[in-house]
Amino acid sequence: MCNLYRMTKSASEVANLFSVSEGQNSNAGGEVYPGYPGMVIADGAVETMTWGFPLSLKGKSGQVLKPRPVNNTRSDKLDSQMWSASFQERRCVIPVEAFAEAEGQKGSKTRTWFSDPDGDILGCAGIWRNSAEWGACYSMVMTDANATVRPVHGRMPVLLAERDWTSWTDGLAGKARALCVPFAGALAVERTDQPWNAR
Repeated sequence: MCNLYRMTKSASEVANLFSVSEGQNSNAGGEVYPGYPGMVIADGAVETMTWGFPLSLKGKSGQVLKPRPVNNTRSDKLDSQMWSASFQERRCVIPVEAFAEAEGQKGSKTRTWFSDPDGDILGCAGIWRNSAEWGACYSMVMTDANATVRPVHGRMPVLLAERDWTSWTDGLAGKARALCVPFAGALAVERTDQPWNAR
């Protein structure tokens, strides 16, 4: 599952690329982690939302704990109670320069980055909703990994071709579901020695 991605473009650059308005102006902080703000394309504008749907947790004595961000949505679970309404009514595109997966032995995993070979922005499928805890929030839709990602992880984000961006956000749910397949295009792979948990 994807728990880290890179996005350094400004809101105005993203708005121009996706031919949408800027909405609430935002500049992403470079590397985006679950529970932190990121940019999404929703309702025809670039918006700032928190990455992850809040999951309420309770401690052993029943005390309310800080919510945990559920930042990934499996494409085969889109009809479940947690995701169904958002998938049917509130889909978004998440602009991503590169996404990372952990690779290596437990305790010494490093970051491996996947990106467009030409340096273009990847449009990842997402869903969003409003929450009492964090306001507007989003989750990235995941599917089976393609041949490039599979040696590192069994799943990957649903990467949308540019022609499918509006089909995902504005099309019928059935058409959007058909887009939830492993990416058929090329991806560049960058293996690093940076520890996975480094910030």
